[in-house]
Amino acid sequence: MASHRRPKQPSRARVSVLTAAAATAVALSAQVSAHAAPAQPNKDEVKAQVDKLLEEQEQAAEKYNGAKERADQLHKQADQLQDQIARSQAQMTDLAGGLAAVAADEYRTGGVDPSMQLMLSTDPDKYLAQASSFEQAANTQADTLRSLKDQQRRLDQQKQEAAAVLAELDSSTQALNDAKNQVQEKLKEAQKLLSKLSAADRAAILGGGAAASRSDSRYDLSSLPQPGGYAGVAVNAAMGKRGSAYVWGATGPSTFDCSGLMVWAYKQAGVSLPRTSQSQASVGTGVPLSAAQPGDLVIYYGDAHHVGMYIGNGLVVHAPRTGDVVKVMAVDTLPIKTIRRV
Repeated sequence: MASHRRPKQPSRARVSVLTAAAATAVALSAQVSAHAAPAQPNKDEVKAQVDKLLEEQEQAAEKYNGAKERADQLHKQADQLQDQIARSQAQMTDLAGGLAAVAADEYRTGGVDPSMQLMLSTDPDKYLAQASSFEQAANTQADTLRSLKDQQRRLDQQKQEAAAVLAELDSSTQALNDAKNQVQEKLKEAQKLLSKLSAADRAAILGGGAAASRSDSRYDLSSLPQPGGYAGVAVNAAMGKRGSAYVWGATGPSTFDCSGLMVWAYKQAGVSLPRTSQSQASVGTGVPLSAAQPGDLVIYYGDAHHVGMYIGNGLVVHAPRTGDVVKVMAVDTLPIKTIRRV
């Protein structure tokens, strides 16, 4: 007769091992599935993040522009001071050489008392004439010595000024490098986000390329007022650059950032503007939006980190941001800080 044995039950430890293994397998499967099919990022969320990064990039770019402008000024000032120091040093050398020659003459002739020279002289009249010349020479020597001391004071002052300028230049250069690193960091972060999207979505977010060039078609540009004078030259220059790419730190003639476009356009009219949008926010005279005229600078945001040029009919031309091109937009698209008439 066959023996019927009850099947052996698995131990509690074995059950725990099997349960843990099953849980691990489920977790690994979920990870593999997630890795194999990553979730598509939401375009609107990416756009919001990219917009924020590019705005921060433009803020850093204007800081860079300001630091570069100041560094350029300091370089020029330092070069001028170095030239002045070199000239002052040469003048001191000449003055000191003249005094050395006079001192040598005095040493050679100063061993005999003047009254004894008169008594021993076979020609007193000649001696007296020479004595007069000696007195003139002494006066000249005193004048030369005073000039030498004055020159030394000027030289010391110029050296102090040069040292202060070079110290400020070091600080400005550090600020320049910091701003540049901030720009590159923001652009890198934005590019990382955009790389997760399709080419079409990237173009839609950035607003660049052919679509940006055609964006002017939304506005009627045929009835714009035609201003005269230097403002008219600047407006025509800026409008002639529609479609040119935005490049941070660029002032033309083929690429621009926002303040660089203003600088270049007004330069064509013979007018010099400061380099940054923050500095441009204080040029000329402030006017209300209701009184804006073509050529006026429209400064945007509380920190004045963006600028466009009013062209009439409620429109401005501007260089928007990285990935975009010079184009027209409604003047009130962005929050206005001030409007300046150059």
